[in-house]
Parts: sequence; structure tokens; C-alpha cells
Amino acid sequence: MTDPESIKIPLDGTLDLHTFLPGEVMDLVPEYLAACRELGITQVRIIHGKGVGTLRRTVESILQELSCVESFRTAGEDGGGWGATIVMLRRK
Repeated sequence: MTDPESIKIPLDGTLDLHTFLPGEVMDLVPEYLAACRELGITQVRIIHGKGVGTLRRTVESILQELSCVESFRTAGEDGGGWGATIVMLRRK
């Protein structure tokens, strides 16, 4: 039997935050980035949506604190525009 608190997220370099509660983001983003880095994925797209920008600002504040993050920027229009952030991770 699987733990109901445990959710399997595909480690494909795209994290869509639409399905998570705002309170889960603080732990989820660093854990997802660490897992991607373990697999050698160094570019990650975090989809936070456009809305009023609260979730985007939360994601950016998390990214600023993580030593594994080399850089991050708003995605291009083909990647979600300001509704997504592209994160470059440092290689292990």
C-alpha cells in the first residue's frame, strides 16, 4: 500500500505547481531540483502560472537561496512566458 502523502512526480525536468498547495512549494521545489540534479538534469522548467505573481515570487525566493541553482530566468513565450521559470542547476 502506498503512502497517501507520497506523490510520484515524473523527473523529466518540468515541475508543474498547479496541482500542489501553496504550502507544499517550499519543500517541493528544492526536493525536485535535488532529484533532477542527481539524474544529471541541469535545466528545469517550473510552471507556476501567471495569476498575480505570488507563486512566481515564492519560487524565485526559494531559488535565490539554493546553492545548487546556477541561474534562473523567466521562460520564453514558447515555454510559458512569465508563467514559468527556467532554472539552470550546477553540475554535481
